[in-house]
Amino acid sequence: MSRAPAGAAIAAPPPRRLGLQSRLSFGIGSIAYGVKDNGFATFLLLFYNQVVGLPANTVGIAIMCALVVEAFVDPAMGFLSDHTRSRWGRRHPWMYASAIPVAVGWLLLWNPPHWSETATLVYVFGSALMVRIALSAFEIPSSALGPELSSDYDERTRLFSYRYLFGWGGGLAMLSLAYAVFLVPDATHPVGLQNPDGYSRMALWAAGVMAVSIILSSLGLHHEIAHLPKVEKSTESFGAHFAQFRTTVSNRGFLILMAAGVFAYTAQGISFALSNYMYSFVWQFHGTDYQWLSAALLVGAVGAFYLAPRLTRGGNKPRVGMILSFVSAVLLVSPYALRLAGLFPEPGSATMLPLLLAIFAANTACSVGAFILGAAMLADVVEESETRTGQRSEGVFFAGGFFVQKMVGGLGIFMAGTILAFAAFPAAAKPGLVPVATIDRLTIVFICLELLFYGLAGLCYARFPFGRAEHEARLADAAAAAEREGMPHAP
Repeated sequence: MSRAPAGAAIAAPPPRRLGLQSRLSFGIGSIAYGVKDNGFATFLLLFYNQVVGLPANTVGIAIMCALVVEAFVDPAMGFLSDHTRSRWGRRHPWMYASAIPVAVGWLLLWNPPHWSETATLVYVFGSALMVRIALSAFEIPSSALGPELSSDYDERTRLFSYRYLFGWGGGLAMLSLAYAVFLVPDATHPVGLQNPDGYSRMALWAAGVMAVSIILSSLGLHHEIAHLPKVEKSTESFGAHFAQFRTTVSNRGFLILMAAGVFAYTAQGISFALSNYMYSFVWQFHGTDYQWLSAALLVGAVGAFYLAPRLTRGGNKPRVGMILSFVSAVLLVSPYALRLAGLFPEPGSATMLPLLLAIFAANTACSVGAFILGAAMLADVVEESETRTGQRSEGVFFAGGFFVQKMVGGLGIFMAGTILAFAAFPAAAKPGLVPVATIDRLTIVFICLELLFYGLAGLCYARFPFGRAEHEARLADAAAAAEREGMPHAP
């Protein structure tokens, strides 16, 4: 296994605070990812099941297959990003090139042709795969810029706070527009979520937003290219890269974060895929309830933006990540458990909606905060790995993170389809007319799975092997080595 010489200088960036333009630009790009995630996780299964008329479990399988195939493309994207050399650096050529393919793929996904069931499932698979691969060409290089922009322990948390704020903000803004503008009832569709024309209009708007956010982020970070760590040109072949890949990803911290991601993103995938079913059929939301929901979730995302950096200021990320994961799980399931016990206000009562939204906002703040800290810890892994291997592989690590997210995100959607089939949930269902036994089966399975997976994610965060002291000692050793070798180094 290749190792860096003891005391060797590493190509870490200076531990600097970034300007507002760079922080905002790093965050703005995630709007595209947030819009995509919101569409896939919240509406895609519902659209192809309740509007197009395909069975929920087969749609879940088609979407899962697309995510699984695309997940295996991500390591290649990480390799290409790490090994690209151009006057625009390693990341920007891919970031700029992704905008148009993302928009085209998104339009295709939400405008399926009138084909047979089998042919339409193949179409779902192909169009979903196109969107996700195109967005990976932006998201992996863009995220890999995070550890290159600064090595400061707290600045990385702040930086990824911006990324998650804009990702959630973009997704929630599209959610709000969906409920208020696009997916509204008309003369032939009394249930807005079953209005096919609304999905087409929403897709057109979202495609433009995704493309613009990618371009704005890339342009806003362009001035940082000159300040990124200088990495020597590699002659490593694609085959040799994958021979070395095992050494790189055997990093203990990376493996622990990937395990946490397996559990957390499975829980999130199930929750998101079932959310509209829960809102419509358990809580019987209608009209402006969805607008208040979007506002509550946005309050939670903004709360995470402030919460994560402040909770870790002067402390360590792993312990805080564990606590946030545990608390988010309890908050998420508490209204459903209380409903089963007959202790939660009934749908339509004056207190149900405010109480439910307050719990959802708090849950979102804790859940997003845990994800922010996971991303910041992954950025810290980069220098630790470089001291072991002599290689700086931001693209590989963040590709690995997305690999796990997409593999288990597809699993979450598949499991949601399976849960609906287990609960015998009817197609084209009407709120208030679904049997109580069906709602209860759905709710019980949801509670058990969310507690299990988010709880396991929290236990993984607790096992992360290093914190602030180890990271800062590593940077100090690197600075000392650079000084001995007469190299420029961060003050």
